[in-house]
Amino acid sequence: MSLRFPLSALLSHALVAFIIEFDNEVEHRMPHRTTEGVSSFLLSGPWLVSMVMWVNCLEHVEDAGVTVREIERRARTRTNWRGMQRWGYIRIAPDPNDSRPKPPARDWVVRVKPGGRSARDVGRPLFDEVEQRWRERFGEREVQHLRDSLWTIAQQIDKALPDCLPILGYGLFSGERKGVEYGPAEPAKGQDAHLPLSALLSRVLLAFAIDFESESEISLAICANLLRVLDEKGVRVRDLPRVSGVSKESLSMAMGILRKRRLAVIDSEKAGSRTKVARLTPEGREAQESYRKLLGTIEKRWQARFGEKTIGALRESLEALFGDGTTQASRLFRGIEPYPDGWRASRPKPETLPHYPMVLHRGGFPDGS
Repeated sequence: MSLRFPLSALLSHALVAFIIEFDNEVEHRMPHRTTEGVSSFLLSGPWLVSMVMWVNCLEHVEDAGVTVREIERRARTRTNWRGMQRWGYIRIAPDPNDSRPKPPARDWVVRVKPGGRSARDVGRPLFDEVEQRWRERFGEREVQHLRDSLWTIAQQIDKALPDCLPILGYGLFSGERKGVEYGPAEPAKGQDAHLPLSALLSRVLLAFAIDFESESEISLAICANLLRVLDEKGVRVRDLPRVSGVSKESLSMAMGILRKRRLAVIDSEKAGSRTKVARLTPEGREAQESYRKLLGTIEKRWQARFGEKTIGALRESLEALFGDGTTQASRLFRGIEPYPDGWRASRPKPETLPHYPMVLHRGGFPDGS
């Protein structure tokens, strides 16, 4: 394990690369607004969000309206309801046919707005389109082997997991520690084998996170992205987004939790310096070692549970794409180059991708942007 990247990191890089390629296409094709302004072909549009918001909300909203409760049942997770309203995708109101004076919010009806309808129509075909690009880019056989390995695991997961990673909860947990309990999985059906590649990656990665977080006091998102890159000598705070692959906003949240638990501190690089560095405390170093050991323990359990051959095949497929996880060696970076007018084009090019997606309420972007 010490010579190889964790299975969770391999899954994360593949999933994040898929999501970014999807997001880039949506941004290119859909009227929208961002902090950069509005898209050039329309004067207004909904606020840009990431693929997670399609999967946990938009694809389940029918033109005739559907209740909050029903959408959450179909999606098997929750969305940022206030955000999706504020950003211009949906409207939520009590059912006019409900005679109760104060019906519960989960019984309110969700209806799609014109911007949401446009976003839904643009996003729906992109799951297949991006996967077809992967087949052309990486090879038909390679991508099919990846799908087969993921499906072999996914159909044995005993929980009804969503087709996307959930928005991180309190403590940046994504598993059941966030206060959500996933119900038992239903028997797999024939069409389930044709789930989008992103859904298979998400389910398997979330299952890994649930196993990890059932034994860890620190979430996998924090461990994989922040605790992993720190040491006792200190890492400059301004360098953390570059070396971790996640946004400074998500790192700030994660650092707050590590500092509260006295696992990390922030201080000056040297006396009189304005440069801030983040350092592990001795307890933080122990937590880092525990994180690494637990990753290895879970993978060994998965080999026993799903079969060494299955986990080995999954590793082989992912490692062929991952390389060493850097821009120079990872094949996954070939598909995430933004369009010249995309918001990511104005940001520094990433040197790595998150070792676990930082899906926040801010729009669900996989790097916490």
